[in-house]
Amino acid sequence: MTHIKQHRVFISTGTNLGDKEMNLDTATQLIAARVGKIKAASSRYETAPWGYADQPEFLNQVLEVETMLPPGKLMEVLLHIEAQMGRKRTFKNASRVIDIDILFYDCRIIQTSKVTIPHPFISKRRFILVPMCELAPEFTHPVLKKNIQTLLAECPDPLDVKKLGDKIAG
Repeated sequence: MTHIKQHRVFISTGTNLGDKEMNLDTATQLIAARVGKIKAASSRYETAPWGYADQPEFLNQVLEVETMLPPGKLMEVLLHIEAQMGRKRTFKNASRVIDIDILFYDCRIIQTSKVTIPHPFISKRRFILVPMCELAPEFTHPVLKKNIQTLLAECPDPLDVKKLGDKIAG
């Protein structure tokens, strides 16, 4: 009997259009149904838009997922979920009903035409690092060789990241 390897994956979800909490709920349900078991979910964070400021605030969350999907197939499934939920790609950093990114896939470094893992901007975005630090502060970035807690402490991003219903977090 062959043992199929489960992979530990961290996925970020974000939204700034429509019913944001419902969008994250729907994305989480679809990820659980099509990708694998959700082992943990961070709190949800209200965050200022990054890269293009003239748009509504985002609601962001990081999920820890156990999956058997290889990285390329995982990316395909996540893009399909985005499309199904109504994501329209207009311009870089535009408003969106849902954005789903693979942050980490085990401790692997993967660069193909379809996918770059770890996500190249993790260390520059508090809206990723704050919820990621909540789930796995000691997780070591395989390229930068620093844990999430250290990356958050060194992050140059000045934008607010507030836990939903809280004051400023992180």
